[in-house]
Parts: sequence; structure tokens; C-alpha cells
Amino acid sequence: MTGTGDHRLDVALHPVRIRILRAVAGARLTTHDLVALLPDVPHATLYRHVSTLVDAGLMEVVEQRRVRGAVERVYALPAQGVTPDAAALGSATPADHARWFTAFVSGLLSEFSRYLARDEVDVAADGAGYQQVVLHLTDAELAKLSADLNQVIGPLLGNEPGAGRVPRLLATVLVPTDPLPRPAPDDATEGNA
Repeated sequence: MTGTGDHRLDVALHPVRIRILRAVAGARLTTHDLVALLPDVPHATLYRHVSTLVDAGLMEVVEQRRVRGAVERVYALPAQGVTPDAAALGSATPADHARWFTAFVSGLLSEFSRYLARDEVDVAADGAGYQQVVLHLTDAELAKLSADLNQVIGPLLGNEPGAGRVPRLLATVLVPTDPLPRPAPDDATEGNA
């Protein structure tokens, strides 16, 4: 562990904690609410992960109220969110990134497995999908792509759960790939050019 930011990422990138953070994003929820939203997670496990997230500063108690003699806590994400900052990412070692990326992919596999376990799965009707494409981009084109995506997706991040709104997980991975070797032109191709 190389610093506080690294620790927060390690805490956040656990498959169950990813699901808890996703549930709390844009909402204020009690543990009772979380139990209802994540019925496959044992209660004791859920409470332990909520406590871990609060201790790491990734969730906070925003309200406490007395319910039948007990104190019920309401949780929300901190105002600054849970996205790692540039300093945490910049100081991470390759081993840190490998560990975090493994947790990220594990979370995706877990979510997709839950989706496939539904009684009815219709990828086209559900708007689900996955694909890989290689984009050949200059640094300027990459910056424009990032800005364009932020402009499209940014306003949607504030959407509250409501009628007709289905929660949809959007995960992005952008990795430089090794360039493919270009075939050497043969004499016949050069003569026809």
C-alpha cells in the first residue's frame, strides 16, 4: 500500500462493496434499504462491508433517527465522491493497478453473472451489450473523445431512481495496445499501387 488514496481504492474495489457504493450513489439509504436491494448478500456480511466503507471515508452517515428504540443510520456518498484522484492513480505501482483492475473485472463478472441468472434474459431488449474496438487516436483526439463522453454521460449521473428508470451499469476500460505489425508490401502490390 503506497498511501491513503491506494487504501481507499483497495477498500472500494471489492465486488460486494462496489455493489453497495453503486446502490448508495445518488441516494440516501439505511442498512435496511441495502438489505432489500442486495438480498443475496448475507446481513452480517453487508453490515461489515458498510462499516468498512464508512471507516475508509467512502460512505458517510448523513442522518441518524430512532426507530423502535434503536438508532437507524442513513448513508450517502461523500460530497467529493469515491473516484480516485489523479495523485492516487499517479503514485500507484503496476502491482497496485493489477490488483485494482482484477477487483474491477471481478465486479463486472459478478454483475453480468447475476444478470444471466435472471429468469428472462433478452440482451437486445434489455439494452445490454459488450464489445471491444481499437481506436487509432492522437492525443488530441483522445482528449476530445474523453470530453465528449463526459458531456454526454455527466448530466445522466444525477438521475434519481424513478418510474421507468432501470439501473444500468456502464463500465469503461481504455488501454493502449501494442500496434499490430504492418505487412511488408510485396513487389506485386507495389507495382499495382
